[in-house]
Amino acid sequence: MKMKSILLGAAAALALAPAAWAGRGDSGHLNIIYWQAASIMNPYLSGGTKDIDASSMVLEPLAHYDENGNMVPTLAAEIPTVANGGVSKDLTSITWRLKPGLKWADGSPVTAKDVEFTANYCMDPAGGCQQLAKFADVTKVEAVDDLTVKITFGKPKPFPYGPFVGATTPVIQARQFADCMGTKAPTCTDANFKPVGTGPFKVKEFRANDTITLVANDNYRDPNKPAFATVTFKGGGDATSAARSVLETGEFDYAWNLQIAPEVLAQMEAKGKGTILSGFGPLVERLMVNLTDPNPKWGDERSTVKHPHPFLTDKAVRQALSMAIDRKLLVEVGYGKAGKVTCNVVPAPAIYNSPNNESCKTQDIAGANALLDAAGWKKGPDGVRQKNGVRLSILYQTSTNAVRQDFQELIKSWWKQIGVETELKNIDAAVFFGGDQSSPDTFQKFFADIEMYANNFDGTDPEAYMGSWKCSEIPSPENAWLGSNMPRYCNPEYDKLVAEMAGTADIKKRAELVIRMNDMLMQNYIMIPLVHRGNVAAAANTLTGVKLNVWDSDLWNVGDWARK
Repeated sequence: MKMKSILLGAAAALALAPAAWAGRGDSGHLNIIYWQAASIMNPYLSGGTKDIDASSMVLEPLAHYDENGNMVPTLAAEIPTVANGGVSKDLTSITWRLKPGLKWADGSPVTAKDVEFTANYCMDPAGGCQQLAKFADVTKVEAVDDLTVKITFGKPKPFPYGPFVGATTPVIQARQFADCMGTKAPTCTDANFKPVGTGPFKVKEFRANDTITLVANDNYRDPNKPAFATVTFKGGGDATSAARSVLETGEFDYAWNLQIAPEVLAQMEAKGKGTILSGFGPLVERLMVNLTDPNPKWGDERSTVKHPHPFLTDKAVRQALSMAIDRKLLVEVGYGKAGKVTCNVVPAPAIYNSPNNESCKTQDIAGANALLDAAGWKKGPDGVRQKNGVRLSILYQTSTNAVRQDFQELIKSWWKQIGVETELKNIDAAVFFGGDQSSPDTFQKFFADIEMYANNFDGTDPEAYMGSWKCSEIPSPENAWLGSNMPRYCNPEYDKLVAEMAGTADIKKRAELVIRMNDMLMQNYIMIPLVHRGNVAAAANTLTGVKLNVWDSDLWNVGDWARK
């Protein structure tokens, strides 16, 4: 199935084509910096992009999405389709065939049993798998023989490429993770920090929330790759220092997710040491609204569906919060040409972008005040609205980043104008996006009223992504807080649309369903979109082979990178 990209910035089209090299390790050392440090190397236990990207250097799926959004085989010999017999005519199964001779980094053979195990690992109901939505409607995964695995669905699946396509659902080694099923999954520290993979690199040392040291995988399937013998994946700091380390000092070769004022980036690029790469995919900076009560008085039941939120369950309040925001100013302040105003959680590909929510593009402070007045929320002597003894007082959290803190200050000032009191909190990104069950500050636990971050989906089909807001995806202590439905939204009608999309083949009808689901979320203000963000990175001018990918991991083809 051919996928099309929406836009790749001109900078990404520069001469960063793969170079020829004599053999594995000839390019020496590679330095990568992610200002959000990786906390784990298992994407099944974390939804954080920094963890998914870090693990993608080691763990691989059956197929990736390339820089244009097309599926390309990785561990698989080819992409299964109805035409080649890999997808059954009734669309209830997909059969993948592995490339022969694949080896794990420890030299043992990769077999279809590993794929079967990985599916069962994620689908274990007690495991809290962060990527469970990718396995929607899967009833069975079985190894037919050593190189063939069949995935069976409980209903016709027009888009059967959820499991094992893209960096979020790689194949893990059955032998290494055999004792890590269900509730044991988060306890397998060695496996989660140092997974045995098939990728171009293997982990030598993992220091959580700090630095990962990797070395070339001697058993990688291409004897001439990777060109780099060793890699340092440095985490922490901030986006500005990460950009400077590539564009000005040359200390690092690649920097990710450069949330920096555009004029600052341009000044850095002018130093001549690196190139800015950019492209628009489906990435959206948004506010997540907590529909449950995060009050510590509830103990282990805080931010669970057992306790509805005292005021954010009022749609008028959620709508007023959205109306008060000047999204055009946010784009100007935070992203410049690397941002666009959006009123949707799915702004791309274009076929899925709803035309029904355009009113959010215009700030309306007066309208927000009138809405709250009509809903009975009256301003007290201190200017904060209240009703029946409940004050509109919000704890608003996000990760530590200069752009995000600027957004917080602006949004706080606008909310003050409509009688909402706001306390700001920022959390180190490695903690906020980590999966540490002992931490109260993860975005999954959501022990706040509002939280802000960006999110998107693999590839160009949003079916699994829309499934993120099903009732079954609500994080809770029962699933180790690893569900993907951060607002704790539960609507049977929404769940029905997710199921209907799973059985719909026609692309136009699938788009109609996505728009309906998007509109249900947007018009009920379950989340509040702010900016359609371009992916922005920086690569050293000495680096070749880099292909910025807005549909998959930034490091999806790191095995092809080399030094000029």
